[in-house]
Amino acid sequence: MRRGRYTPGVHVLAIDQGTSATKALVVAPDGTIAARAEVAVHPRAVAAGGVEQDPEELWQSVLGAGQAALRAAGVAVDAVGLANQGETVLAWERASGRALSPALSWQDRRAASVCSRLAPRADEIAAITGLPLDPYFAAPKMTWLREHGPREGVVTTTDAWLVHRLTGAFVTDAATASRTALLDLDAGTWSDAACAAFAIAPDTLPAIVDCAARVGATAAFGGDIPVTGLAVDQQAALFAEGCLAPGDAKCTYGTGAFVLATTGTRAHRSASGLAACVAWRLGGVATHCLDGQVYTAGAAIAWLERLGLLGSAAQLDAVAGGVPSADGVVFVPALAGLAAPFWQPAARGAFVGLGLATERPHLVRAVLDGVAAQVAVLAAAIECDLGAPLRSLRVDGGLTRSRVLLQTQADLLQRPLEVYPSPDATALGVAALARLGAGAAGSAEEAIGSWQPAAVYEPRISAGEASERLARWRRVAETASLA
Repeated sequence: MRRGRYTPGVHVLAIDQGTSATKALVVAPDGTIAARAEVAVHPRAVAAGGVEQDPEELWQSVLGAGQAALRAAGVAVDAVGLANQGETVLAWERASGRALSPALSWQDRRAASVCSRLAPRADEIAAITGLPLDPYFAAPKMTWLREHGPREGVVTTTDAWLVHRLTGAFVTDAATASRTALLDLDAGTWSDAACAAFAIAPDTLPAIVDCAARVGATAAFGGDIPVTGLAVDQQAALFAEGCLAPGDAKCTYGTGAFVLATTGTRAHRSASGLAACVAWRLGGVATHCLDGQVYTAGAAIAWLERLGLLGSAAQLDAVAGGVPSADGVVFVPALAGLAAPFWQPAARGAFVGLGLATERPHLVRAVLDGVAAQVAVLAAAIECDLGAPLRSLRVDGGLTRSRVLLQTQADLLQRPLEVYPSPDATALGVAALARLGAGAAGSAEEAIGSWQPAAVYEPRISAGEASERLARWRRVAETASLA
């Protein structure tokens, strides 16, 4: 895929450290992908709703994927960009960079107890940070880890630890900082009040930097290569897909499904139960976005595989497409709680409408329908906050291979979907940021380049039918949130 106009000779190593894998691309000066490598990582579920990752496995996956991509490309790179999981945290020792705890995944729900304790301050925290009080975000997990783990060292999001290991710098980018519930969204600095609420000392937190800026150099991939691009994975994908104007939106279907819509340079607060955060900060100026989440999308498909209802994700359309509908079965993808706009960490997944005629294809179809329904509810919430229809909705991620899912999504949204032409939107987004940070592009538009959708899905059902289906799904979801 050709991506636009770049300064000749500048190659970027773009690393996407994700929940289930670390991907690395070598992106050539003309924007094409010169090489790609991937190393799996293995989150593990533990008691009481915990999901942990081995920090050393994350680090080795960054090294392994980056080095493999460089070997495959056979070229030297001029800059490195790193995208991160956003809300995953760990304790570590600054002097040595040694991890002191497991990494608590963004999926970890054990900090629900912290959120319950702080419930009287939920409105105050949301007003400062733009984020609902929920264990999904970093700060509750940081507090929980301090109370149940090591007292020494620092507790940060994983990006600060990885960048420190790469460069020695102690920094986080503005977009990642905005996912902690510790950032004053208006001021763009750590909030004393929010930090006090979570019993976190502001002077133990990393410095906040732009998403496109040189933060140091790394010898991890040969020579001293500047690290010039940093971002949360979802914001990086938003950037890659050219969602630069207010009302531009994208949905990434990965382990979860994440809908983000750009709102502009003014910090926005949601009245519809969404998260408000920094999309990226360039030259000291922040662009903001609204964010809604489905915690289990690809994870729900993996769950179907574990239950033996699906052989592999590659069989999704063959199975789900074998029936014209879910025959009245409704699925709520709350296998790790319900996120926006419900914010019910104790909610549990549910199948409703089962009958003696229900068969395996109906269940698989219902899972796809359920993911699409929650995404549609999130898109409607964004439109309510913006007071206007979305300008566009672009989609990316592994589940966009499913035609059944995307057609259902277009039907329920009642608007076209534009499919991004690469499965690597996050890595390409942080590559574009790294180009900006290295001075190899003069603007965001130039760094991103142009692209054409791989496919466009148009609605095939009426607005009335879509409304009825969404209303039924929402009734079931609200019941699940009471579980």
